[in-house]
Amino acid sequence: MEQKDNATIKISSNSATPFAQTYFHGTKADLKVGDLIQVGYNSNYGQQKNAKYIFLTATLDAAIWRAELAFGDGRERIYLVEPTGEMENDPDLTDKKFPGNPTQSFRSTKPFRVVGEVTIWQGHPAEQVKTMKEHLEKLKEQGVNSLNDV
Repeated sequence: MEQKDNATIKISSNSATPFAQTYFHGTKADLKVGDLIQVGYNSNYGQQKNAKYIFLTATLDAAIWRAELAFGDGRERIYLVEPTGEMENDPDLTDKKFPGNPTQSFRSTKPFRVVGEVTIWQGHPAEQVKTMKEHLEKLKEQGVNSLNDV
């Protein structure tokens, strides 16, 4: 086990060195070390179509939001992942909506390999999550969709 950002992280013995960039994936899917997260499955977000992209972030807070906002009844999970191919900035959270990439959020069409799981983390206050979900629902009602759905 390793401590990072006040969270306990289980890592596999063949994981990246401490000098490599750490990436997180927040979801409600139950995955195991070695599994691949791939495109083509129902998206956790947006219109819930078969996903054209998969997403990761370099910040634990953004991964927590993704886990909290994911559709489904499963337990909120945050995985440590390593990309297997090229990534690009997530346009929903970068220059098209916010300057730069403050949440360090990325997308890819190439799989991510699960290399560990963050097992202890602090979620956002319930009222804050409720407010965010209400905001996202209002955007949906207004016809404002994710740039990743187009």
